[in-house]
Amino acid sequence: MVRQPGAKGSLSHRMFVALVVACTSVAVVVTVAASLIYQSAFLADEHEQLAGECRTIASLLNLADDDPAVLSELDLGDIRATLIDPDGTVTYDSLAPADELPNHGDRPEVVAAFAEGSGSSERSSDTAGYMSLYEAERLESGQVVRLSVDRAGVVAFLVQDLVLLALFAVVLVGASWLVSRRLSRRFVQPILEIDPSVGDGVAPYEELDPLVSRLNEQHGQLMHRMEQIQDAADLRREFTANVTHELKTPIASISGAAELIRDGIARPEDVPGFAGRIYDDARRLSSLVSDILTLSKLDESERAGSQELFGPSESVNLLAVARDVADRLAPKARKAGVDVSVEGVSMMVRGNARLLDELVSNLCDNAIRYNRPGGKVFVWVLPAEADGVRLRVSDTGIGIPEASQDKVFERFYRVDKGRSRDMGGTGLGLAIVKHAAAYHGATVALESKVDKGTTITVTFPRA
Repeated sequence: MVRQPGAKGSLSHRMFVALVVACTSVAVVVTVAASLIYQSAFLADEHEQLAGECRTIASLLNLADDDPAVLSELDLGDIRATLIDPDGTVTYDSLAPADELPNHGDRPEVVAAFAEGSGSSERSSDTAGYMSLYEAERLESGQVVRLSVDRAGVVAFLVQDLVLLALFAVVLVGASWLVSRRLSRRFVQPILEIDPSVGDGVAPYEELDPLVSRLNEQHGQLMHRMEQIQDAADLRREFTANVTHELKTPIASISGAAELIRDGIARPEDVPGFAGRIYDDARRLSSLVSDILTLSKLDESERAGSQELFGPSESVNLLAVARDVADRLAPKARKAGVDVSVEGVSMMVRGNARLLDELVSNLCDNAIRYNRPGGKVFVWVLPAEADGVRLRVSDTGIGIPEASQDKVFERFYRVDKGRSRDMGGTGLGLAIVKHAAAYHGATVALESKVDKGTTITVTFPRA
């Protein structure tokens, strides 16, 4: 459903959640305060009752001439009775043997009773969360009778109230759930209808505009990245299969020739031929490995978005590079009966000298290899539009069929596989040209006609 401008609302259920939190907080504060007030009143009442019982027992002891037997005959329930001499010695205790108890002369309620006739105090009990209440009365004999009882303290009261508070919370949460369920459906359903897999979601609330925009952006980035990963995986599988295939042929040739020489099967006059085959295949392997390493570094540089793998960039005279390459390939060109000429003006290109040399070398090498006796190779270095630099390598060779022109820059692609292998090609030359050009921010264009020749133009930005 398309939402009209201005129809977006705010997430008003946040106010409801805040109200529930506020009510719960108030309930907790009220419960704690009520517990403190009730506990204070309760302990005061307990002290008063215990003091009354203590006065009654003191009167009984005065009538019985302080006979402890009176205390043992009384049903005191959970009240503990203790009889203490003026020096603090315990002469009777209803819960423990008197001779095992320490001197009680320093107890606050006992000190007060000896001094004023009666005393009262309270201390933490050995039972967690409880208080021990003490009341003491001085007898006519000078002794003190003390009663004590354990009663619930603040913590115990709160623990008891936690049950009520928990029940209240359950009721509150239940009511909140019932009310918020309908509100949640109303507010959340439009959010749930946002499909992040589509990449063009519309925010149902204005507060969600940044989130939905970000989701749409990340969806696009994720899909692009997944396509890149898939393409890279496909390329790796294809590249690995091609490398394996390309390595098998020269390795098998080297192994076969070496085995014939080792076992003495080859005739002495044939040994130089086998050695030459081993040498040629070894050179082919070396070229193949070198090209693979170069492509791997170019791929890694492209993935990392960095040019540091090939060292720092510098200004390179492209015409000088072309002339050096032509001089280096001159013996090969003479052997093939091909004439190579270099023309143009000195133009500077910003980049890596070794990569530029390899780019020009691969273009010229292909132009010589796929030419015919008496053919020509023309290399031009000229200015281009927007202050660019144009490298053009043209030959009068066999040309490339139109159906193959879009594929010649792929790795290990050969128009004529048998001819390319016989000439020692690795099938990676133009792939290196393509990636080396991209490394320098250059573009590559190809024009070719069968039996008339091929022209490849690389346009660089000026240094």
